[in-house]
Amino acid sequence: MLLSMTGFGNATQQNEAAYVSVELKAVNNRYLKVSMRLPDFVARFETDLEKIIREEIARGSLQVAFRVRLHSEAGGYSIDQPTLKRYLQQIASVQGELDSPADRQPTLADLLPLPGVVTESEVTPDIVESVWPVLESTLREALQHFHDFRGKEGESMLQDLKGQCQTIASQVDEVEKRAPEVVAAYREKILDRVRKSLADTDVQVDGKDVIREVAVFSDKCDINEEITRLRSHLDQFDRFLESEKSMGRKLEFLGQEMFREINTIGSKANNVAIAHNVVEMKAAIERIREVLQNVE
Repeated sequence: MLLSMTGFGNATQQNEAAYVSVELKAVNNRYLKVSMRLPDFVARFETDLEKIIREEIARGSLQVAFRVRLHSEAGGYSIDQPTLKRYLQQIASVQGELDSPADRQPTLADLLPLPGVVTESEVTPDIVESVWPVLESTLREALQHFHDFRGKEGESMLQDLKGQCQTIASQVDEVEKRAPEVVAAYREKILDRVRKSLADTDVQVDGKDVIREVAVFSDKCDINEEITRLRSHLDQFDRFLESEKSMGRKLEFLGQEMFREINTIGSKANNVAIAHNVVEMKAAIERIREVLQNVE
């Protein structure tokens, strides 16, 4: 199956210790890059959580946000009143020295962001440990939703890639039919030149020389090997598309190999009709490259 590198997934769960929500967002990236946001009191689990993610995802730039709300008072927030009073006293003192109007007093909203005014209650190790099971299960559920989302996009990309491969295959069939015409046309071209030369001069041309010249050209423009390899790559490409795992990197490699064969066909064939076939195949390869940029 094919999986998109871009996607979204979320989940919420709770146990006796906490309420947890997880949100995943991903965009395409050559390698796997995980950026995680966790509350400080559960930051110790970051390595374990990332390991779970890396078991499920191979490529992409992933942002994972965890929100944890404890059911107990531990982990809550409170205002440190002594610290707040000291700020107010210092502000009043400065206002007096600067002759600032007394009616311009700071609001609570002005004071809360100041360092030390809002403090977080201490979370005991037992409470932290009790949060782990729900953290893990919520992440796995979000990953499943994320996987489903990517699978739907992957199915659309799969059909697109199959269509492009069919285009290439049909163009290869036409090229194979036209390949003998290239040698035949060159043979007629050589014979025509010989006839014109003989009409103007008394020079005699050995038929073996003509045959040898045509044979040399035939070897140079022989594209049977390229056609065979290209068809082999197409077959392998199709097998990778139907694989149980997403094969983005291998598909990219095969796309490069197919482009090389198509390029060689265009260079060796030296035929206008085949050149048109090559243009169509190159356009299909370009579309394949675009799609594969977002395949895991």
